[in-house]
Amino acid sequence: MEKKLRVGILGATGMVGQRFITLMENHPWFEVTAVAASPRSAGQTYEEAVNGRWKMETPLPEFAKKMVIMNINEVEKIAGLVDFVFCALNMPKDEIKEIEYAYAKAETPVVSNNSAHRWTPDVPMVVPEINDSHFDVIPFQRKRLGTTRGFIAVKPNCSIQSYAPALTAWKEFEPTQVVVTTYQAISGAGKTFKDWPEMEGNVIPFIGGEEEKSEQEPLRIWGTIENGEIVKASGVQITSQCIRVPVLNGHTAAAFVNFAKKPTKEQLIAALENFKGYPQEHKLPSAPSQFIRYMTEENRPQVREDVNFENGMGINIGRLREDSIFDWKFVGLSHNTLRGAAGGAVLCAETLVDKGYITAKE
Repeated sequence: MEKKLRVGILGATGMVGQRFITLMENHPWFEVTAVAASPRSAGQTYEEAVNGRWKMETPLPEFAKKMVIMNINEVEKIAGLVDFVFCALNMPKDEIKEIEYAYAKAETPVVSNNSAHRWTPDVPMVVPEINDSHFDVIPFQRKRLGTTRGFIAVKPNCSIQSYAPALTAWKEFEPTQVVVTTYQAISGAGKTFKDWPEMEGNVIPFIGGEEEKSEQEPLRIWGTIENGEIVKASGVQITSQCIRVPVLNGHTAAAFVNFAKKPTKEQLIAALENFKGYPQEHKLPSAPSQFIRYMTEENRPQVREDVNFENGMGINIGRLREDSIFDWKFVGLSHNTLRGAAGGAVLCAETLVDKGYITAKE
């Protein structure tokens, strides 16, 4: 790419916004030209705004330190500085919906980490290796919004990333029933142990809204475009429990699966290891070279050992074995703020650029 695309980050001071900042450092396609947050942060430098609450394990990138935070409500002003925006806002969903619409109608594509538009029928919710074809709904959305460039695209919830890719790789064997329990890191709530000391040595068996997302969002990413809207898949039943555990980064899933067809273990492992999608085929900058790896050790995957596989963008699967009630069971692991949040959104943006949906403004 001859000239980098200009990107803005909405909600730049929160945990996911901070992750976006780190991922934009030396990105070959994108450069940050605007950072925005709530009015109370506007006017401060980025360094001032995150002082004492920088949550990343790596230092604050130099390029961001002196950038002045803008008010997210200055839509036209920000839209004039960027080619597209990432959204990492943490606000009431109705407010986020309206802000994302405002940027899209200002002819500025929005690639969102937020859940506000995940069920808007003509908004694609995409894991690029799984359902990049859902971006084909964008022309229908643009027609509804009355835009030529602007649109909204989202990535799915972090909790499904540790098992939905495996189920997708096994699509030919026709999964019919899935029982999954996710063990979710505290960074999924935007917290560190410094922020949330009561999580040390603790387990909380409830995360608001997560179980519905875990059960329904895979069906949407497996869905089809019909009459300009995405219709979720049928034929697969998923039930879940979602538990918060004392881990900083990394969502683990324990899943049980029934299949209409009866695959062997060798067939299942081969399907995992050979599975790839648009990002691998087009060699996108943030794409893991191996999307899913199977680990043969009995005690893997482990958060400490494996969460950063492929720079946190790969999926780890292990402990695949026959079950006494279901056909097969396995354990999955994904990095929730990289593959599951900001990194997944960056890969979506790269896919949208490669497909021609995001371009430089004239």
